[in-house]
Amino acid sequence: MTPPVVLTIAGSDSGGGAGIQADLKTFAALGAYGTSVLTAITAQNTLGVTAIHPVPAEVVAAQLDAVLTDLPVAAVKVGMIADPAVAKVIADRAAELPNLVVDPVLVSTSGSRLGEAAVVSVLMPYARVVTPNRQEAGALGGRPVETTSEMAAMATELAATGPRAVVVTGSELAVDVLWHDGVVTTLPGEPVRTPNNHGSGCTFSSAIAVRLALGDPVPAAVAAAKEYVAGALRGGAGWELGAGPGPLDHFWARS
Repeated sequence: MTPPVVLTIAGSDSGGGAGIQADLKTFAALGAYGTSVLTAITAQNTLGVTAIHPVPAEVVAAQLDAVLTDLPVAAVKVGMIADPAVAKVIADRAAELPNLVVDPVLVSTSGSRLGEAAVVSVLMPYARVVTPNRQEAGALGGRPVETTSEMAAMATELAATGPRAVVVTGSELAVDVLWHDGVVTTLPGEPVRTPNNHGSGCTFSSAIAVRLALGDPVPAAVAAAKEYVAGALRGGAGWELGAGPGPLDHFWARS
């Protein structure tokens, strides 16, 4: 059986835990064929980001055209976008990007600044699902987001900017909030005790994209992605890779 094609438009992580690398691992683990468009090259490991080299917008456009003219993309995940010109390239091709999942990558796990809220906002009206964590939701909405009730209020507020669904993730709280079709749903979870959470946001949004490509409705896709990330966190909880927050076990279900 031919697998669905899922595209990631994001930056690289030389440490392999987040970004394009995490996305492609997630796609493979969940049965999709992964394709990629690189928006930036980062010098990065578990301790932080030491350099960022943006890919010119015209090269991003060329990569995107190469994929879209040849492969039947069924879903798209957008991650790190630091350049307004790159955001425009994606927005201009939005009609060709089905099941668009936007992960507003603004700050890395280690605290490094990776993007600007204004750049991400350009893509919000085109998204089927937007997946900010609490900190990113606060940056997009202009105020802190800490409690579950604040997450729900911000999900509703961000939905007014155009996306068809918004998931504000609680990160270490393991409680997420989904706005979909005008209804706000709290999604409880069991926290995983682990320092190894590098790339969890990238992995979550990529898993949603795969499930949408497979035909899941949004609530089911979000629930499946949440379960997958929890398993990946548990799978890598005992790993000792790097001196900072380590990566997830993307292939936990096969081990």
